[in-house]
Formats: sequence, C-alpha cells, structure tokens
Amino acid sequence: MKLNEIRDNKGARKSRVRVGRGIGSGVGKTAGRGQKGQKSRSGVSVFGFEGGQMPLHMRIPKRGFNNIFAKDYAEVNLGAIQKLVDAKSLDTKNVIDHAALKAAGVARGGKNGVRLLGKGELTAKLSFKVAGVSKGAREAIEKAGGSVEVIELVSAADKAKAKKNSVKKRKDAAPA
Repeated sequence: MKLNEIRDNKGARKSRVRVGRGIGSGVGKTAGRGQKGQKSRSGVSVFGFEGGQMPLHMRIPKRGFNNIFAKDYAEVNLGAIQKLVDAKSLDTKNVIDHAALKAAGVARGGKNGVRLLGKGELTAKLSFKVAGVSKGAREAIEKAGGSVEVIELVSAADKAKAKKNSVKKRKDAAPA
C-alpha cells in the first residue's frame, strides 16, 4: 500500500442532497418543504410561537429576584485558611488580605473583597485585612490571638461619583 492508494471505505463519505434541482432529482420543485407558508421559506423563526396565543414561557409565573446592588464577596472559611497555614502555603508573618488569599487559591471571585466565615478551626495567630467577617469568625480569630481589620471597599462607580463631586466643590470654592 502506498500513500497515493489510501482511500475512504466505500460509502463512508456521502455527498449532501442538492434540493430544488429539477423533477428528476426526487427533491425538485418544493425541495421537500411542502408548499406555501412561512415554513416553506428560508429565515423561519417561529420557535415558541403559538399562533398569537400567549406562549407557554410567558404564561408561567416567574419566581425569584436578582439584586443588582448585592455585594460580591469571596467567602473563605477559617478551616481552609488553617489548612493553608499547615501546608505552609500562606505567609503568617504578614497581614493576610484578598491578594494573599487569592494567590493561595482560596479566594475565587469577590469583586467587593473577602468575607471570612467561621466554619472550621483556627489555631494560628493571624492578622487579617478583609472586607467582611462573621461574628463567629471574629471570635475564633481573636481567641487564637489574631486580629481582624475590616476595610470599606469603594466601588469604581462610587469613586467616580466622589471625584466628580470633589471637582465640582473645588470649582465652586475657587475665587472668581
């Protein structure tokens, strides 16, 4: 066998049916689409259309609510932090913040920072600088001899608004 003799098996590749190419092809005239109407033409978009009756997806009641003002925190449990400390993949001498937890791989997401939760045991003396902390987590950290500083993260939109207001105040206060 040579490279120029390699072929597909007989019937392995089937050419597509060319519709609308005359009566002798078997799929001429209406090209297998029946006759007349929207569905016989190209560009049909009638998915979910029920002839003008209110469609099912609109009749069914909607439930739930998405709060567009909700804060997005990366939630980290104390047990996960203790595991990192035991594995020596988290520097305990420095202040632990969002960047340190993200680098360690426990804080995923969290546009508005990290929130510590009290699930698990914490025995290491650590100092944290985070956006939020639960009551139980704060107690566990302080019991272990550590400290927590809660910082107020300002969103980009709020920063822009504050900057705009300060520029406006400076223009008003400037002597004419």
